[in-house]
Amino acid sequence: MPIIKVIIPAYNEGNSIANVINDIPEIVDEVIVINNNSTDDTAKNAKNAGATVLTETNKGYGFACLKGMDYISNLPKKPDIIVFLDGDYSDYPEELSKLIKPIIEDDIDLVIGARIKASRESNSMTPQQVFGNWLATFLMKLLYQARFTDLGPFRAIKYQKLLILQMQDKTYGWTVEMQLKALKQKLSYIEIPVKYRQRIGVSKVSGTIKGSIFAGFVILGWIFKYSIKK
Repeated sequence: MPIIKVIIPAYNEGNSIANVINDIPEIVDEVIVINNNSTDDTAKNAKNAGATVLTETNKGYGFACLKGMDYISNLPKKPDIIVFLDGDYSDYPEELSKLIKPIIEDDIDLVIGARIKASRESNSMTPQQVFGNWLATFLMKLLYQARFTDLGPFRAIKYQKLLILQMQDKTYGWTVEMQLKALKQKLSYIEIPVKYRQRIGVSKVSGTIKGSIFAGFVILGWIFKYSIKK
């Protein structure tokens, strides 16, 4: 089996993080939770559930992911596959095996867990999330001939390919940056339908008007930035 590590950014996910960790398949070598300035028991609960816990004081999804990557870069033995997963228990961690299968069996570089409507629990995605995903992926199809239908955070990628992307985004643009750079680098990619349920707690992004607007600007900014570079 390849060496698989999971990176989970987490901000105030104390009520859900243990559920997420406990449902991750045993084929995973290490679960890395990045405590992103939480004020609750996120770090404690993650550690008790068996995860490696890192601290990133700069708030931002991308900041947390980059912290996890920095940690991995200093390990003596590097992983083959990195899986990104949210800490709110909206995804089904046990489906990780589905995401890594195309990488192992078909040599695919990047696999996105697509939250298709048929597999989503009612009200698990807000109207602004649904519209935002549609708009972003529509523009990516229009500008780059991409086949993406979702910016889902549950995703798996070959570690060496992830390094090639030279990820930079510090906030909400992390997912779209990865997909845009995968297109630019001509990585092979595929979407796998995954189940999706209502998260535990309130979303820090789609749960507020300010968060939704800011995330939208960041995502669209990345898309148009790359259209200018073409």
